[in-house]
Amino acid sequence: MNFTRIIFFLFVVVFATASAKPWNFFKEIERAVARTRDAVISAGPAVATVGAAAAVASG
Repeated sequence: MNFTRIIFFLFVVVFATASAKPWNFFKEIERAVARTRDAVISAGPAVATVGAAAAVASG
């Protein structure tokens, strides 16, 4: 029983010290917003093309 507690304790210590950098919530939000912005910018020409094709198809 004590052996499993020691192994568990060592696992927790190693896992807790493995992350050298703390998690920054606001940095993650900033990255998500940047990815969304870049996706919207890259989708702009495709949306314009679909709109132009719909205009040509409707007459």
